[in-house]
Amino acid sequence: MFRLTGLPLQIIAVLVAIAVFAATMWLWPRFGGRTWKDWLGRIGAFLATQLAVLVAMGLIANGYFGFYSSWSDLLGSDGGPGTVVDHRPNAAVAVMGEQRVYSAQGSVRERSGLIQRIDVNGAASGLRSEAYVYLPPQYFQPQYAKHAFPMALVLAGYPGSAEKLISLMHYPASTLQAIEQKKLPPTVLVLMRPTIAGNRDTECMDVPGGPQVETFFTADLPKALATTYRIADDPGARAVIGNSTGGYCALKFALRKPDAYRSAISLSGYYTAPIDQTTGDLFAGDDRLKQENDLVWRLRNKPAAPVALLLATSYDENNYQETQAMVGAFKAPTVLSTITLDTGGHNFHTWTREIPPALEWLGKHLTVPQGAPA
Repeated sequence: MFRLTGLPLQIIAVLVAIAVFAATMWLWPRFGGRTWKDWLGRIGAFLATQLAVLVAMGLIANGYFGFYSSWSDLLGSDGGPGTVVDHRPNAAVAVMGEQRVYSAQGSVRERSGLIQRIDVNGAASGLRSEAYVYLPPQYFQPQYAKHAFPMALVLAGYPGSAEKLISLMHYPASTLQAIEQKKLPPTVLVLMRPTIAGNRDTECMDVPGGPQVETFFTADLPKALATTYRIADDPGARAVIGNSTGGYCALKFALRKPDAYRSAISLSGYYTAPIDQTTGDLFAGDDRLKQENDLVWRLRNKPAAPVALLLATSYDENNYQETQAMVGAFKAPTVLSTITLDTGGHNFHTWTREIPPALEWLGKHLTVPQGAPA
């Protein structure tokens, strides 16, 4: 059977589209009458041509961007969770996660928690963005009334939306499940998009002469949340999770600003900032700044940061080879683990398979503030 991302299938689709278009041109004069059969013929030929062209374009785009890596990925039949592998010299430990569906919305807050929409104003960066805060049920229980909670910042990709982190990726529901199964301590989620400077893809950088996005997420956001909610003011109790662009941002925050976040999870993230029409010039011609935002280079050349990193990929993902480079480059005291799916593309279905084991991994690396109820 032809692979979904394979070149032979794309060639066949293009040839079929050309053949259907040629057949439409050849048959069109025969449908020139005004009978119902002629009308149906014209409509059918038009729709067949459009469908053939759209299928060919979709296959070519999917082959280039890797949205769906296989037929089972496209059909959503790859349902198993990923496996976390902790990388150490000459050793590897695998831990399996499980996946179940809960609904955290519409329930009483003491049982399922509460989602609030807030606006965050950054004092140092001058930036402003909306966020969704998920407060776990323990936040409202009397025994936790004086308890400070760990926090996980969750970032979408570009252009992305924070709402999709709730409705499609089910972060609050998966977090509630992990808490109930004792795999994750009660944790506050802050769900956001990394695009907070208009529609520009800043790759979470402090752009020279431009928006100071890294400062917003690493300085302004933790301070604002710690003064608004009962969130622990300890970098060990803070983590950041993201997919795609959000994954790159998550790793960069931990490696560049370990005093802000000590744990980072990247789902299908990449490891260096692209330069294209959506980003503009992020580095103002400064090669040193560009190099310092290259994460593989940082692991190889900068002093190792005391952080824990989890990288999720698949054998089909475009970031697979670079993920192996990250594994080969890290040094202690940095801790690095991976999830590698057998198949999976750059899409929500793949990421929802990785979230449950990623949250279990996070439960082993978050610092729980002292005095937390057992």
